[in-house]
Amino acid sequence: MVNRFSRRHASWRGMALVLVSGLFLAACADNPPPGDPDDTSEGVSTGQGDGSVETREINERGLLGIDEKDRAMFVDPDNPLSTRTIYFEYDSSTIQSRFRDAIQAHAGYLADHPDVQLRLEGHTDERATREYNVALGERRAESVERALSLAGAGSDQLSTLSFGEERPAELGSTEAAYAKNRRVELIYVAR
Repeated sequence: MVNRFSRRHASWRGMALVLVSGLFLAACADNPPPGDPDDTSEGVSTGQGDGSVETREINERGLLGIDEKDRAMFVDPDNPLSTRTIYFEYDSSTIQSRFRDAIQAHAGYLADHPDVQLRLEGHTDERATREYNVALGERRAESVERALSLAGAGSDQLSTLSFGEERPAELGSTEAAYAKNRRVELIYVAR
């Protein structure tokens, strides 16, 4: 009887440990560590919002290298600089023509501000292996890097980083979620 109770108790304890661990990991995944100002890839917005302080802060993430006087351009939804996420088709690193104006605008801004740095963070949806997705995220980031360089940005202003499937913009296994996760985020960083 004692043995049976111990096994049952151990089983409940193990299930509780798994549950607590899962909750902890879920909480950590949603919140970057406090005081980490360079972790700007979560919640990058294209500049649209209601104008509240919270929306402005979300819209201004990824703008560490931008002067305060220039930030309005990056959060104005009518300005192509507000497009700071480039989306891709499934299993592709080809930039769609609808992002041409945004690429030109960011390249022009970088050409006019040689002291500004831009990090290109490549992402994928969850399909395929982790290794494949990291490589695809890198190809996407390099594709945007090439386009920006050809449009006038300095190569010393650009860096690439691939997260593969590790930082989804939207959780879920639907085509809508997959489409939001196949992206390159343009993150302005302080030099």
